[in-house]
Amino acid sequence: MSKALFPRFPADPMLAKTYCAAVVGLEATTITIEVNMTRGVMFNLSGMADTAVRESYARINAALPNVGYRLPVSSLTINLSPADIKKEGSSYDLPIAIGMLAAHGKLPTDHLADYMMVGELGLDGKLKPIRAALPISIRARKEKFKGLIVPRDNAREAAVVNNLEVYGLDDITQVVDLLSGKSKPEPVFVDTRKEFYEQQTNFDLDYADVRGQENVKRALEVAAAGGHNIVMIGPPGSGKSMMAKRLPGILPPLSLAESLETTQVHSVAGKLSRDTSLISQRPFRSPHHTISQVGLCGGTSSAQPGEVSLAHNGVLFLDELTEFSKQTLEVLRQPLEDRKITVARAKYTVEYPCSFMFVASMNPCPCGYYGDPTHTCVCTPGQIQRYMSKISGPLLDRIDIHIECAAVSYDDLSKAPVGEPSEKIRERVLRARKIQEQRYHGMKGIHCNAQMTEKMIHQYAEPDESSLTLLRMGMERLKLSARAYNRILKVARTIADLEGSEKVLSQHIAEAIGYRNLDRGDWAERGV
Repeated sequence: MSKALFPRFPADPMLAKTYCAAVVGLEATTITIEVNMTRGVMFNLSGMADTAVRESYARINAALPNVGYRLPVSSLTINLSPADIKKEGSSYDLPIAIGMLAAHGKLPTDHLADYMMVGELGLDGKLKPIRAALPISIRARKEKFKGLIVPRDNAREAAVVNNLEVYGLDDITQVVDLLSGKSKPEPVFVDTRKEFYEQQTNFDLDYADVRGQENVKRALEVAAAGGHNIVMIGPPGSGKSMMAKRLPGILPPLSLAESLETTQVHSVAGKLSRDTSLISQRPFRSPHHTISQVGLCGGTSSAQPGEVSLAHNGVLFLDELTEFSKQTLEVLRQPLEDRKITVARAKYTVEYPCSFMFVASMNPCPCGYYGDPTHTCVCTPGQIQRYMSKISGPLLDRIDIHIECAAVSYDDLSKAPVGEPSEKIRERVLRARKIQEQRYHGMKGIHCNAQMTEKMIHQYAEPDESSLTLLRMGMERLKLSARAYNRILKVARTIADLEGSEKVLSQHIAEAIGYRNLDRGDWAERGV
């Protein structure tokens, strides 16, 4: 037998340590990978590793010979410390492979402690992208590592974190050359602020494209100005989805802190593209009505954020609201109230942020044409009642604005002038948000009128006597529910802010009352 095929192993045991990170929720924890080599032919992997991590040994054993590294037959013990944290995914391939090379004496160990490294290893030695590069990069800086080594596809995402050298490399050979001092590639640099501000106002959709529906556009403006949840009710083809998709164009821009937190969520979910460093625009998530509870709230066999968390700091749009299963809709209660969601499974419990603006659209009945002057509704009162009962009272209670969206006729479409552009609407929204920012300065977790507590409603949105009389009359005549009271005052406060009024006046109350369509008594007459 040729000795080149079976190199001799050293007589003394050798130990090498490399460093990577495990991500639970949005937080990364430093993981120390200890590789110990002794005489023998055994292999042991300890440290609460899942199947993907255990399979790394097979990938590494195939990859290293393909790039010119033939390791001697030996007994290997690999420990992932701390052992009480579950290790998932293929991002451990690179640090385990580097640890094996160092333990066999193929790589000096002098600089291993300076770098954190992550990456999946292909059988040809190429580095493949992994999830959650941004939280790992944040952890590497916090732990004061000199640098972070990632696959090239993850480099821009990880380089968002300053005061940390991030190296995006193509294969394990480049990693070995860097750690052994044979080469010194340039760290990846991302001008975070420049890219962030350049992309903030670049919107493809504009309200100027929407003709007619001025009352609905006004309701969406009020919703954007106060951060209110809104539902639009109207027949098919009335433009509900079209207007909802243009909502991000009138919302306030993300702050840099909000952008970083939003990017972390998408990084953990593996939703960032190769060229994306930071999410600079508010997310707009529109899941299909067949989505499951797990898909909406998050959590599978491994911790994953759901749609409510992917919409964090943005908009969650549920088109055809009543087509979603009632059980799926009910999981929205806690996220809408607490603006965070706790995902508890048998093997883990994680918490994800989910502060989003909830927007929904729905038909008024199963056929969609109740109240439409051009189509005849064929639904019975019982069918309408069952249809509308899919939306529970507690969920409806968390939606501030209900607006009816009537179909627009051809004559109205052809004669209507071009709509007001999103830029002008956004200017008014920003002025109103600026007022709220000053009003709630220093109040933790309160940034807009929709987040006001009951105590704050009495402090900042208490109407005068004439407005109270109007509110009382409106609630009695329109048979508004008791739960509508605080919602009306919150929306009225936003309308007053849009007008620059310090007080909530009767005209603000009157407009806010008009935004409670699903609480009105005539819906009960429809069978609701």
